[in-house]
Amino acid sequence: MTRQRQRRARREAQRTTTTPPGLVRVNVEALAPYNSYGAPRFVSRGYYEDVAFTCSGCGSKESWRAAQQKWWYEVAKGYVYSGAKLCRACRSREQARRAEARRTHLEGLNRRRLRDA
Repeated sequence: MTRQRQRRARREAQRTTTTPPGLVRVNVEALAPYNSYGAPRFVSRGYYEDVAFTCSGCGSKESWRAAQQKWWYEVAKGYVYSGAKLCRACRSREQARRAEARRTHLEGLNRRRLRDA
């Protein structure tokens, strides 16, 4: 049996097996290319499961839900070896900080253009 047929048979076997409750099945075709010699753990498992992490901003213990992972990897095409780092509150605080920095920067550029014109 060729390697391609073996891979196809493995994928078909994964599709026909039932997913444990509370977990979300992986759609390998929807993942962004990751150009690696090995597959990420969730791909070889065949499903996403909740992952516990500690927020690097505030230190709180959080959980990255399976549905959130599916969205990140398959819809947003996130890098398959990346993981959650910030809780929702720290993420929104960081986004607000970046937006304010961008606004301040653009105001400075506009002032300079008006001054130099």
